[in-house]
Amino acid sequence: MSFTDTLKAQRHAIRDYGMYVAFVAIVVFFTIATKGLFISSRNIGNLVNATSYIAVLAVGMTLVIVIRHIDLSVGYLAGTLGAVAAISLKYWNVPVVPTVLLVLALGIVAGLVTAFLVAQMGIPAFVATLAGWLFYQGLLQLVTRGTGTIVIDNDVFNALGNGFIPDIPGLTFWPEVHKVTLLLGLVAIVLFVVNEINNRRKTQAYNFEVLPTNMFILKLVFVSAVIAGITWVMAGYQGLSWAAVILIFVVLVYSYITTRTVIGRHIYAVGGSPEAAELNGISVRKITFMVFGSMGLLTGLAGILYASWLRSATTIAGRGMELDAIAAAFVGGAAVAGGVGKVTGSILGALVMASLTNGMNLMGADISVQYMVRALVLAAAVVFDVATRRMAK
Repeated sequence: MSFTDTLKAQRHAIRDYGMYVAFVAIVVFFTIATKGLFISSRNIGNLVNATSYIAVLAVGMTLVIVIRHIDLSVGYLAGTLGAVAAISLKYWNVPVVPTVLLVLALGIVAGLVTAFLVAQMGIPAFVATLAGWLFYQGLLQLVTRGTGTIVIDNDVFNALGNGFIPDIPGLTFWPEVHKVTLLLGLVAIVLFVVNEINNRRKTQAYNFEVLPTNMFILKLVFVSAVIAGITWVMAGYQGLSWAAVILIFVVLVYSYITTRTVIGRHIYAVGGSPEAAELNGISVRKITFMVFGSMGLLTGLAGILYASWLRSATTIAGRGMELDAIAAAFVGGAAVAGGVGKVTGSILGALVMASLTNGMNLMGADISVQYMVRALVLAAAVVFDVATRRMAK
């Protein structure tokens, strides 16, 4: 590999993994500042549960941003769909599984309606989803009128946002550690290493640029250490939560779709240049429908997780959720100009923003300071994106 190729590979590494380093730095800072309270098993477990619904939204929002659009309606839509789940369980006496399927189906329909306005009617996504933001805000107040707060007393449903996976029964050794969580963490590390090695071999087979060997090994060690650290901390409390399991499943499915399928390649092609994609036989309209339909599906899932986590539905459910999802997508590496963004990056962005809020809360920071710090982090992420894109050119 030439010096120029090596330099390009290093720049790509800085762009792709700089936020991982920043996340570790944030964790170390708050661990020291809170005298270890931030990194405690209980706090990390609660942090993951509280972040799950935003992270799910961020996955869908990343794909929307990749194809050069935005969705402002997802916050109140998630709140509305969570209220539908609460009403279905409490007043209609519908079982959990049909309720979940109903909410997800309604989410897809809502996403397709947005796609119709954008792709078929030619309405800018900002305007179409702003209208949705207003509509769903009013609809949420309408469906919760007279009750204000709908308390969900279904234990199975509430376990989705608050429950934890069971441990191996009958094992009495090491009782303070959740063994299943440790095993899953080990499996995750092995799968990550094997997948990265296979991807590197395939990339080299096509004579594309790859990271230098020493940087590649450093990357494997660093990411594996992060996975191991998170796994160990979570295993010290009650283990992996069901919300985390759902989030991991979403990440795996969407990572596969975006990196290993034709649809995924078409999504990024549309984001890179809609005109060129259309000339190459890719239907921009069809991709727009798919992405917004997917956004609706994930919004329904986020609404379920949020209502389950709160064990209730309220008239203000979902307020500001769309902004948190957009911020997570940008912090996670989605490009403002579209065409760039990873599912794993959106999860990292959600964790970064949630860690900032959680850490500052533990430190007793004023809410005004919290907003300003989060704003600075978001601005820094966008500046970093613009700077690295210029370097690449």
